[in-house]
Amino acid sequence: VVTTISEVGQVDNLSHKEGGQVANPSHIIGGRYGLSSKEFTPAMVAGVFDELNKPNPKRMFTVGINDDATKISVEYDPDYSTEGDDVVRAVFFGLGSDGTVSANRNSVKIIGENTPLHAQGYFVYDSRKAGSVTTSHVRFSPRPIKGSYLVHKANFVACHQFHFLERIDVLSMAVPGATFLLNSPYPADQVWNHLPDEVQKQILDKKLKFYVIDAYKVAREAEMGVRINTIMQTCFFKLANVIPADEAIVRIKDAIKATYGKKGGGKIVEKNNAAVDASLAALHEVKYPAEAASKLKMIPPVPEHAPAFVKDVLGMMIANRGDDLPVSAFPADGTFPTATTQYEKRSVAQDIPIWDPSICTQCGFCSLVCPHAAIRMKAFDPALLADAPEDFKTTDYKGKEFPGWKFVVQVAPDDCTGCGLCVEACPAKDKERVKHKAVDMSPKLDHLAREQANWNYFLSLPDVDRSQVKAETIKGSQLFRPLFEFSGACAGCGETPYVKLLTQFFGDRMLIANATGCSSIYGGNLPCTPYCQNTDGRGPSWSNSLFEDAAEFGFGFRLAVDQQIEYAQYLLRQLSPQLGDDFVSAITDCKQETEQEIIAQRERVAELLKRLAKIDSPEAKTLLASADYLIRKSVWSFGGDGWAYDIGFGGLDHVLASGRDINILVLDTEVYSNTGGQASKATFRGAVAKFAAAGKPACKKDLGMIAMSYGNVFVGSISLGANPMHAIRTIRAAESYRGPSLLIAFSHCIGWGIDMSQGMSIQKEAVACGYWPLWSFDPRNESHPFQLASKQPAGAFKDFALKEARFAMLARSKPEESARLLTLGQQDINRRYNLYEQLAGVDHSSAAVELASAERGGNGDAKATEAKEVEA
Repeated sequence: VVTTISEVGQVDNLSHKEGGQVANPSHIIGGRYGLSSKEFTPAMVAGVFDELNKPNPKRMFTVGINDDATKISVEYDPDYSTEGDDVVRAVFFGLGSDGTVSANRNSVKIIGENTPLHAQGYFVYDSRKAGSVTTSHVRFSPRPIKGSYLVHKANFVACHQFHFLERIDVLSMAVPGATFLLNSPYPADQVWNHLPDEVQKQILDKKLKFYVIDAYKVAREAEMGVRINTIMQTCFFKLANVIPADEAIVRIKDAIKATYGKKGGGKIVEKNNAAVDASLAALHEVKYPAEAASKLKMIPPVPEHAPAFVKDVLGMMIANRGDDLPVSAFPADGTFPTATTQYEKRSVAQDIPIWDPSICTQCGFCSLVCPHAAIRMKAFDPALLADAPEDFKTTDYKGKEFPGWKFVVQVAPDDCTGCGLCVEACPAKDKERVKHKAVDMSPKLDHLAREQANWNYFLSLPDVDRSQVKAETIKGSQLFRPLFEFSGACAGCGETPYVKLLTQFFGDRMLIANATGCSSIYGGNLPCTPYCQNTDGRGPSWSNSLFEDAAEFGFGFRLAVDQQIEYAQYLLRQLSPQLGDDFVSAITDCKQETEQEIIAQRERVAELLKRLAKIDSPEAKTLLASADYLIRKSVWSFGGDGWAYDIGFGGLDHVLASGRDINILVLDTEVYSNTGGQASKATFRGAVAKFAAAGKPACKKDLGMIAMSYGNVFVGSISLGANPMHAIRTIRAAESYRGPSLLIAFSHCIGWGIDMSQGMSIQKEAVACGYWPLWSFDPRNESHPFQLASKQPAGAFKDFALKEARFAMLARSKPEESARLLTLGQQDINRRYNLYEQLAGVDHSSAAVELASAERGGNGDAKATEAKEVEA
């Protein structure tokens, strides 16, 4: 920015020296503003001019940034405003995926298209898929709105989540006399006593008009689940008086029809309309007392026991005050700590799972399917119960591994998203109360304090000895600590259970190259990171490069690790005289394929470090730094189908052809989920997606068959919801294979237009009807490398498909075309299964023996060898 008054054109008023030189040139100063989406408001502009008017202004400046490092920030009056009092300025605090942003976008359209008023909307949210704070800034003005900055002085504030009041100062922007709308589980005559003292004082000091509605109750009664957007939108129009409420309701219903008519059909429109009609009757004004008397206080954004950086920096960001952080608060090298989602405590669930140990079978399904690692299980010595909370529930452990021990299933109440997948997956039912399971959803407020104490105690219990657990079972796998927890993925996400499971198996020695997409967004989000460490400080090493190059990126990891291993083994052999030949051989010859072998190698490397510390040589000092590479590293590339089937396919193919020991996990949602649901080559025929509005005309690309054609690539098609044991065994087999492996994981997605709480049931139906066949190809099995785990398809593809909006949309808009594509889709399923069935029946053992014999024969009968190879 260059600020100057030399452009006024008043040349005659300037004094000149002889020769035409300017005697009194204008001050010209420069500076930076708006960096990294920082605000640039009229107040800041006024501050720049105030700086310019000083006798000695800063030659270079920043504005809107608290730059305490270089001391060049310009001061300004944050209360300065150029907006008129007749401008409606509204701020809405919502929860990612609750529909608040969508509703406010519709409000802007309604006002802008149906009134003389000018409308503007800015929407602030982070990159998390769901569950984060969203802030909608909306203006309505009789004049054109030219300000490109957020609302800072609001005459209407809406808080759509009651628990926000505990952590976020939602009323800081409210002007005196503003209207405050709160979604509250407490009625108008009780809500005051449940507000923090700080909130009560702001309401009193600013004399706010205060209204409440139990929007979740209205939504439940209208069978809308947790979608409260149209309910809160109706209340806004009633209270803001921008247009008459009756007219607003008509416009809202028009928007509902336009938004959900095609995608969800008449039932969803009817439910939304019913919720709108019931909203105003549930809206009540709060008559509050003249003094604040609350004993409640706002709680810190992160717990007190959190590290200093988490409290001082991440805590500010979580509390929506990141813009207030000074430059000095950030690390000079830009590094941020991992394992920080544990401090976030978003507490977004309305209902949480409550465990009943009396009917629990200890199967582990609830923990296995949890997308956020918010429900876990442990086995432990009963002596540890001495300090347990009074309500900490346990039962006797069932199994020979830990006789006499106790077993517990525990929920993290502030980290659970309330998706309900655990309840859906639970097979244990009460014989007397059929609907009662070993885990049932229950209102969080009824259990919060008890379960918080129980969770904290649960974390203090030690993890089991991994060498004593049967890792290839569901129960055994879920006794391992997950090293991926509390991510920002959607409630009920179909991808994250796979990621979590991999970290339970291999997380303490895992390197991950992540393609850009959902998995990189919830995997490496700012401010909090879900990848974490075990009690020994070991955890996944994670990085993200570009959308298209995750396979190549991971391939680079593999090459680097191999080089480090080779060098470490070279140094080890050089030091063999000092270390002992048997000891060195034990390290270099260890297979490291089982959990027990990995643990034994860790112990040997720990002993190696002790011995190296006593050897005074350059080789010993160098090996000290690289000895950890003697423990086998598990190298992975993660990504979605948009990466693997489309944009990154060339790199993926190159890496699979390399023959190197790298594992690739494709989280197949059959659309580009992160960018809004565009069609990919993984999209099934007949499904509606962006760029395939009339239904995908072509069949789904068979990525597994392409990879299998190399012959030396381990390939697996898995579904955790349909057959978890097959998924577990295939994952472990893929990782143990010392060559390239490709796992294609069926992952249900909110973009399909489904009830996410039914995600695992949908996976079962998909496998049952042949939509998603389960199989594996293991080159180590010379006779029958292809193993088909799916049964003959049962049930019509049409019956499965039309339960999902992505297929049903076309059936409503173009029934004949839908019927044609569904018929072709059924043919695709039948043809593919028949091919797989034939492959499973092929015996490769004779071909392998003949080929090996021909290779040993050297320059034998070339024609015979060629004939045998053709036959093979």
